[in-house]
Amino acid sequence: MTTALELKNISVAFDHRTIIDDVSFALREGDIGCLLGPSGCGKTTLLRTIAGFESPCEGEVWIRGIRVSNKKHLVPVEQRQVGMVFQDYALFPHMTVKQNIAFGLQDFKADLREARIKELVELLEIGEFLNKYPHRLSGGQQQRVALARAIASRPRILLLDEPFASMDIELREQLAKEVRNVLKQDGITAVLVSHNQYEAFAMADIVGVINEGKLLQWDTAFNLYHRPATSYVADFVGEGVFLSGTVTGEREVNTELGVITGAMPLEIEPGRLVEVLIRPDDIIHDDESRLTAKVMDKAFRGAEFLYTLALENGTRILSLVPSHHNHPINEPIGIRLEIDHLVVFPARK
Repeated sequence: MTTALELKNISVAFDHRTIIDDVSFALREGDIGCLLGPSGCGKTTLLRTIAGFESPCEGEVWIRGIRVSNKKHLVPVEQRQVGMVFQDYALFPHMTVKQNIAFGLQDFKADLREARIKELVELLEIGEFLNKYPHRLSGGQQQRVALARAIASRPRILLLDEPFASMDIELREQLAKEVRNVLKQDGITAVLVSHNQYEAFAMADIVGVINEGKLLQWDTAFNLYHRPATSYVADFVGEGVFLSGTVTGEREVNTELGVITGAMPLEIEPGRLVEVLIRPDDIIHDDESRLTAKVMDKAFRGAEFLYTLALENGTRILSLVPSHHNHPINEPIGIRLEIDHLVVFPARK
């Protein structure tokens, strides 16, 4: 499959301060990628570099086999065939929904313009407010219009900068799924910037975790959760805690929860102190188990409780438990370990 977007060793600096540090990744035609990280990590700067608003001090940006950026050469934004959806949607307040969408189709012939608008209206289900102005629309409706305008001219790449940030969590994930469906139907390659992992997982085929300007892992959501490349990725993606342990064999770690077995990095030899990542779904509530932990806190999540449990030495772990097991605070409950993916890192000094 054709490579739609490729970044090769991109670095960006402002006032001699490095913002993006040697970032490389690629997206295939029609794939959706997400740059995921905390505020200030550099992900928006990276998006702006793809668009052409920022120039790299090192490295190259390639779009569909054409080099559009390096430190000596910068193809203008308007020549990259890149669409953008901003956090505030940036709709023209003096234009109707239809006029906003048509703005990106000025070079189309009238009949083709009308056909494309009709196609987008049906795809995004925005026909009922086609003649309304943006201030009359809800946040979700404005988001759909902004997306329609951005993809109207069928850009090579669509860039989305925190487009769901102002919405509540449930609406955010719902819209992320809807936008994914629209992009897939239209065959558009896209890059999303987000600090919300659930939004990223709902929308993207591949996710890159960024911290302090470095791309720590570019991978599927499954691998980020179950096979994180660094302890930062493990801590940032999903919920969980690190338990101290000692490697006792090629596939064994001894912890206060007992001996855990599984594949480990080759550089971690027996006798080393390590940290073992324990996810909430690794801890199973079992009334028959001799191993117990005390309920310290719980959060109701509908079908499940997320329990915070304390082991005998005070170490706290998390456990997802079916909500019909409603245990009070301070009650000991039986638990057992069920780990499919052993995630181990050398102990931090």
